[in-house]
Amino acid sequence: MATAPISPRARRAEANRLSRKSGKPGLVGPKLAPPRLGLVENPRKSKTLTLLTCIVLIYALVPLLWLVINATKSQEGLFSSFGLWFSGDFSFFKNIADTLTYQDGIFVRWLANTVLYVVVGAGGATLLAALGGYALAKFDFPGKKGIFAVVIGAVAVPGTALAVPTFLLFSNLGMTNTPWSVILPSLISPFGLYLMWTFATEAIPDELLEAARVDGAGEFRIFFKVCLPLLGPGLVTVLLFTMVATWNNYFLPLIMLKDVNWYPLVLGLNQWTTQASTAGGDAVFNLVITGSLLTILPLIVAFLFLQRFWQSGLAAGSVKE
Repeated sequence: MATAPISPRARRAEANRLSRKSGKPGLVGPKLAPPRLGLVENPRKSKTLTLLTCIVLIYALVPLLWLVINATKSQEGLFSSFGLWFSGDFSFFKNIADTLTYQDGIFVRWLANTVLYVVVGAGGATLLAALGGYALAKFDFPGKKGIFAVVIGAVAVPGTALAVPTFLLFSNLGMTNTPWSVILPSLISPFGLYLMWTFATEAIPDELLEAARVDGAGEFRIFFKVCLPLLGPGLVTVLLFTMVATWNNYFLPLIMLKDVNWYPLVLGLNQWTTQASTAGGDAVFNLVITGSLLTILPLIVAFLFLQRFWQSGLAAGSVKE
């Protein structure tokens, strides 16, 4: 009895079946590339969006470029050369040395004051925001909705509107012209509290807290040992916001401090700028520019160091497992 010939389609189907059974490649015809998830084959390119991005980039980089270029000029070179190009005399290192030694090295004292305000003020504000946000996210208690309304209202109130009442309060307490008059108001961050509240709601599973309580862990131990590592990206975000706000804080130290030795950098550099208009004052605009460049360097370093922790939390929860 003659056997019917096997068609090519049937031969390929049998080869595919055997290859799946043995785990080895068979005659599967043309090799197909595996699908790529999350990639766009032909992304649409918007010329308008590209143009707007370039404009924003130029708007952000031109002041920084101007600062770097003019920090290399002497006092005379600032007024005898084009602002966005170098002058004949390169005085960058001389300007740095003069900035650090001018008026008996007061710039270094201002830098130390600013670091103190940032470490205690911004660090304390981040810790308090984490504690408050975690409590509001994971505990139910009477008045929780009222606290939410107060926090949202506090976020909408600008800090300058509270400066004068804060000054009157600290004046009655006899705490003006002290570092505490700058540090204590910096400990309150309504935006940081709200941010940690929303972040803790999604980042900390309730089952994890219940398991820790069943194992006998106390609430503070649960927060510092279990929850705090999960809140890392949110903590870094709040820390960056509060650090920049405290580092650039000008109005609060202006009304609180009279002693030059307690000035932060922004207030001290403003004093150098205005002394040129006073009788017998020296014009040290080259030192002001160089000092401004030195002032922003710690912020740049902090952003570069912390951005990997920040970016790690941007995609948190974006993929459902």
